[in-house]
Amino acid sequence: MQFDLPFLHFIFIGFISLFPAVNPIGSAFIVEPLLGDLNRAERKRAAKKVSLYCLSICAISALIGSWILKLFGISIPIVQLAGGIMICRMGWQLLTTDNDVKGKKETAQPSRDTSNIDDFLFYPIAFPMTTGAGTISVILTLSAHENEHSLVDHLLNLGALFIAIVLMCMLIYICYANAPRLIHRLGPRGEQIVNRLSAFLVFCIGMQIAWSGIRALLKL
Repeated sequence: MQFDLPFLHFIFIGFISLFPAVNPIGSAFIVEPLLGDLNRAERKRAAKKVSLYCLSICAISALIGSWILKLFGISIPIVQLAGGIMICRMGWQLLTTDNDVKGKKETAQPSRDTSNIDDFLFYPIAFPMTTGAGTISVILTLSAHENEHSLVDHLLNLGALFIAIVLMCMLIYICYANAPRLIHRLGPRGEQIVNRLSAFLVFCIGMQIAWSGIRALLKL
């Protein structure tokens, strides 16, 4: 089929762009103090709820994002340019910040009673600690497509974005459910390497998105 390669390519771009914004491995380290008192079964249940909350947040952002742009009269090239700059900034901050995760972990130290852990799964764990403003801005940028000439193209691109979101939420579940194992296996140095590689990739993708917006604006 003609859309196979672009479709798969957009799934890949969507997943790679969302990875540093969500940062499931780093977020698992950050929220660990809030979930550290849970047993294995309770942790799996909590991770499942968090991933479903994140899926809802991302899906709603992808669905209503284009309508918000139309409501405020914002053009797609502007969104691409602004979104690309924001993604580049996010990648640059991850590349140049050494103690970002450590600082966030220190701010998340208060212990929670396991009996009322559900009160904290949506806020602040799912939002904004896992999927915050950065994730929503990435989704708005990815959902903005200037060259969609038909409803089929729009649905294909939206479907690819949803698949990327679902894959990311599955990764959130895996990381949160297995955070103690990740902490034991990766250690501080392993976490830093993963964050640096993903940050570099997102910086390059942000540059590409911003350049697409600039080219579109120069043609106007």
